[in-house]
Amino acid sequence: MIVLGFDTATRSTAVALRLADGSTLQARDDPAPGDRPGHATRLLGIADELLAGAGIGWSALERIAVGRGPGTFTGLRVGVATARGLAQSLGIELVGVSSLRALAEPRLHSAQGSPRVLAVLDARRGEAFVAAYERTGPDGGSTAELVAPVALVPEQLRDVVGQGDGWEAIGDGAVHFRGELESSGMSVPPDASPLHLLSAEAICELGARAPAGAQEGKAILPEYGRRPDAEIALERKRAVANARAATAGHAREGGEAS
Repeated sequence: MIVLGFDTATRSTAVALRLADGSTLQARDDPAPGDRPGHATRLLGIADELLAGAGIGWSALERIAVGRGPGTFTGLRVGVATARGLAQSLGIELVGVSSLRALAEPRLHSAQGSPRVLAVLDARRGEAFVAAYERTGPDGGSTAELVAPVALVPEQLRDVVGQGDGWEAIGDGAVHFRGELESSGMSVPPDASPLHLLSAEAICELGARAPAGAQEGKAILPEYGRRPDAEIALERKRAVANARAATAGHAREGGEAS
C-alpha cells in the first residue's frame, strides 16, 4: 500500500512516503530556535518532493495518514485540514494516528529498543503531553497503551508510571523535563538523540496497519489534549467583565439607597 503520512504536532514538519514494497522515503523541516514553524508553507512542498523522488504522482497514493496530536493548536489544524483536503480531492482513505504513539513506536520495536517507553511532547505553558506504552505479545510485536495521552505538570511526571525503573522517556518534552523524569528513575537519551524526533515513517506504518474503512475522514479531528489558549483567555476576559459589571451594579445600588 502506498501511503503518504505526515505530522505537525510539534514545531517540526515531518513527512514520509511508504511505497508498495514497504520501503519509506522521508523528509522533515526543523525550524531553528526562534523561527516560526513551516507547517503551512512547507508541508505540501515536502510531500511533492518525496513523490517526485519516488517517480510517482499524487494519483498513485492509496491512503493518507496524519498525526492527530496532542500537540500545538496551529500545527494540528494545518496538518489535519491538509490531510482531509488531500484525501477528499484524491478520493482515498484518511487515517488518524496518535502522535505520541508514533513517537514511541520505533523505539519500542527496534533491535536496541526499550520494552517500556514514555512518549513526552513539550506542551508549553509548563506542561507536557504524555502517554505510556509497553511492548507486548508472544513475539514482542504488539504495543499496549498503559497511560492514555494526557497533559501533565512537571510534578506529575514523576508519578505517571509509578516506579520509573525500566522506562525510557523520549521526545522534546523528555529533554525539557529531563530532571523530573530522571529523578523518578527513568532514562532519557542525550538531548541530540534522534529518538526525540517524531517520525513520519511511524505515521505511515501505523496508518498502513489500520483496518480499511475503520475511520471516516470527516470524523478525524485534531486531539489538542487541552483547551486552546484563546478560549481560556476569552473565558477570563468574560469573567473579568462580569465581575466589573457586578461591582458597578452594587455601586449603583448603594448610591440609590443613600
